[in-house]
Amino acid sequence: MLNNKAILITGGTGSFGNHFTDYVLRHYKPRKIIIYSRDEFKQFNMRNRLMRHDSVMRYFIGDVRDQARLRRAFDGVDYVIHAAAMKQVPACEYNPNEAIKTNISGAMNVIEAALDMGVKRVVALSTDKAVNPINLYGGTKLVSDKLFIAGNAYAGFNDTRFSIVRYGNVAGSRGSVIPFFRSLVEAGETELPITDFEMTRFWISLEQGVELVIKALGESKGGETFIAKIPSFKITDLAKAILPACTLKEVGIREGEKLHEVMVTKEDSLHTYEYDKHFIVYPHMAWWDERRIVPGGRPVQRGFEYSSGTNNQWLSVSDIETLLKSVIEH
Repeated sequence: MLNNKAILITGGTGSFGNHFTDYVLRHYKPRKIIIYSRDEFKQFNMRNRLMRHDSVMRYFIGDVRDQARLRRAFDGVDYVIHAAAMKQVPACEYNPNEAIKTNISGAMNVIEAALDMGVKRVVALSTDKAVNPINLYGGTKLVSDKLFIAGNAYAGFNDTRFSIVRYGNVAGSRGSVIPFFRSLVEAGETELPITDFEMTRFWISLEQGVELVIKALGESKGGETFIAKIPSFKITDLAKAILPACTLKEVGIREGEKLHEVMVTKEDSLHTYEYDKHFIVYPHMAWWDERRIVPGGRPVQRGFEYSSGTNNQWLSVSDIETLLKSVIEH
């Protein structure tokens, strides 16, 4: 599917962009992979790491806030993966104007540039925090999701299609709990802080996130939100898997933090289909009709909610210990 295609990744020097690039280079023969980001040092490091692929790789300095630069970068591009965002909750709370410029205005710029330059498919990465948001980061990503879904209404006779891939914190990614716990253990701590003993999260690897994006590129007809079916775990069990002899201290939920991750709300259940390895939430828009439903799925029950707290797949402490062996921090 990606053979002889030009692919651009906004925020391409991040954890996802690096892994997605590696995956595509292993499994396909793309015509070109363009890394679009504003961090020249990260681009320098990525270029050095992938030097043997110089004939395919392109490194484009640019910001999603700059629509003219995006238009230039999108020239001749078939597929765009939009991964650029301000993601740190405290940073977004303290710098709301900047979060809005990147996460909302940047999304608008990507949509406009994709439509103007005839990009075939755009997949935007979303987050569980966009579902019933309680912090600014989640609020900006909710707006971003709505913009990308609505973008399909403006494609006209153009073949451009926009879809969403939603998942929570990736295991081992920057700012997630695994590297935080590991850093405490390396510093000699034997007591690990738990925000709430009842807290749960979904477990998704970068590989699973990349594979879901590939699926979205191949199956999307425009407006879908793809959500992986993945196991849940208790934060207390994660702590025990990282340091079996640890003691646990409950420190209280931080501002903007949820007890459980929710990927599909009860309200979305009316438009959600379940497939073997994922869910798809279809848009409820005038321009969309049921002929766009991907075959092989079935509607979920009315009132269904996909939450890490009520999931039917759970990881035990030993399961987490096994998975941790393959987690490389990014």
